[in-house]
Amino acid sequence: MVPLEELYQYAPLKRVTADNGKRFYVAPDGNKLSSVTTILGATADKTFLEAWQKRIGHAKANAIRNEAAGLGTLMHEHLESWLLGRERPKGTAPIRILAQQMSDTIIARGLPRINKLWGIEAPLYYPGLYAGTSDMIGEWDGEPAIMDFKNTRKMKKRDWIEDYFIQTVAYGMAHDIVYGTEIRQGVILMVDRECKYQEFIIKGDEYQGYCRKWADRLERFFFPPAK
Repeated sequence: MVPLEELYQYAPLKRVTADNGKRFYVAPDGNKLSSVTTILGATADKTFLEAWQKRIGHAKANAIRNEAAGLGTLMHEHLESWLLGRERPKGTAPIRILAQQMSDTIIARGLPRINKLWGIEAPLYYPGLYAGTSDMIGEWDGEPAIMDFKNTRKMKKRDWIEDYFIQTVAYGMAHDIVYGTEIRQGVILMVDRECKYQEFIIKGDEYQGYCRKWADRLERFFFPPAK
């Protein structure tokens, strides 16, 4: 267990669904803010995804996505429970066993490098722009960082996970503007179904480059080009 240092008060953000079905976070000032994942999804290049869905069929694609989401939720529950010193989920169903094995891999391989934890499942917002929830915020190898858990069917290459990096800098920028920090590091802790583990880290100039990419995505979301 990594000690949780409550240096910052992460106030809960209410989630609401508008009449058109869109979901928002409600900031302390009452503004409805789109989530980081919503913005990334709306501005992503879906060419590869659409081709994949067409190749295997929408029904199978949805089943794969739903199974991955369920496994990801269970893995996060395991990790959050371990970090907070609570009893971890139980069960003998194959997906529950796999979630425990995958989370055990991250606990053994990745979590020892966390020096301090400021927040777990911490709600964050950038006033007037966006909001979201970060898996972990704290210090990785002695430096402030936004940290995220990811599960995957097969280990991904670094250049395939650009949106994961953009997500971390979006949370970092929100944390900086609200809490006066200077986060300059994003860490992705990834594990696949065979419990292979890999860390992906951005910092320095690379981190700043992803900040610029996030700014571009925000501009495309709020001011989409005319069709």
